[in-house]
Amino acid sequence: FEAKVTEIVGLYLDPPERAVVLCVDEKSQIQALDRTQPGLPLKKGRAATMTHDYKRHGTTTLFAALDVKSGVVIGDCMPRHRAKEFLTFLRRIDRAVKKPRDIHLVLDNYATHKTPEVLAWLEKHPRFKLHFTPTSASWLNLVERFFAEITAKRIRRGSYSSVVDLEDTIYDYLLQHNAKPKPFVWSKTAEDIITRERRALD
Repeated sequence: FEAKVTEIVGLYLDPPERAVVLCVDEKSQIQALDRTQPGLPLKKGRAATMTHDYKRHGTTTLFAALDVKSGVVIGDCMPRHRAKEFLTFLRRIDRAVKKPRDIHLVLDNYATHKTPEVLAWLEKHPRFKLHFTPTSASWLNLVERFFAEITAKRIRRGSYSSVVDLEDTIYDYLLQHNAKPKPFVWSKTAEDIITRERRALD
């Protein structure tokens, strides 16, 4: 735990020169829920409303890579989140980041990130360096903050007639976010986190 925290926080607070640090994860099983009535927005004297009943129209998975320095997000929606889709997303990142810059990926220990196919691809693309968060420590991955924002600001209160409708909404949010990106600023040092963790275990 301590070694991984120190490694990842070090990337946030003192990123390597001529390299890009990307926080990568998948937000899976995003449901296209069609509300029976549109929700009413918050206004003076009335709370925002949303019907409890809905129709399900399928799901999508959002793959996202948050650039720690700029706040820009590379995102893509795919029907599933297997190694095949993860490889497709890695290729997307490879095209998006100009060579010869190294790419440091912060990601979790999900099995699809370590399959033989993925490892073989990474061996052929040595500029990719993987840094895994500790088990049950997804909060250490900054892209989780982006997922929280897109969920609260766009996905949760929406009504979608199809998966395509849901994905169009996600892509529109990504477009607007990247037009005026704001990076999430990491402030806690590794020492602060490790000290609190040790105190909690005592």
